[in-house]
Amino acid sequence: MSQYHRISIPTARLVLVAATIDMQQAELQDRDRFASHLDADVPGDWPPPLNDEASMHWTLTYLREHPQHEGWAKWYFLLSRPGARPVLIGNGGFAGAPAADGTAELGYSIMETHQRQGFAPEAVRGMIAWAFTHAHVTRLIAHTLPDLRPSIRVLEKCGFRFVGDGSEEGTIRYELLRPW
Repeated sequence: MSQYHRISIPTARLVLVAATIDMQQAELQDRDRFASHLDADVPGDWPPPLNDEASMHWTLTYLREHPQHEGWAKWYFLLSRPGARPVLIGNGGFAGAPAADGTAELGYSIMETHQRQGFAPEAVRGMIAWAFTHAHVTRLIAHTLPDLRPSIRVLEKCGFRFVGDGSEEGTIRYELLRPW
C-alpha cells in the first residue's frame, strides 16, 4: 500500500481506495502522479464511462469543502494482480455525506475492458458494507437509466430494489434499506 492511502476497503479481488484531495488533483493534472498516489497502473483510456472532467472537479470541490467527509465522495477500484502492481479498473462512490434522514446516494463505473466480470457488484458490495458501518446511514439510493440493463443488474444483485422515477428526468431510482 502506498503512503497516500487513507481509507481503503479490501474485497476478494479489489481494493477500493477513497479519493483524497491530492489524488483528485493528480487525476485531473498528471497521470504519472495519479498512478503514484494510487500505487497502481492507470490505463491509457482512463476514466471509465460516465466520468468526465466535470465530475472530477465536483469531487475535488467536495473534498476541499468537506475534508471531514472523506469516503463520502469518490472511491477508486484497484484490481489486485499477483506479482504485479494493481491496475485501476473503475470508480464509484457517494454523492456526498448522508442526508439528515440517513440517505446516501451511490454510483459506480467500470472500464469497458473489465465489465461483465463481476467487478461492479463486488465494488458496490464493498461500498455498501462501508456505508452501513456508519450508524446514521439507514438507506442507500442509486439512479440509473432504464435502458442500462447491466447497471440495473448490478443494483439488483446487491439487493437494491426499484422504487420509481429518479431525481433527474429519464432516470429511475433504486434503494437498499439498512439491514436491521
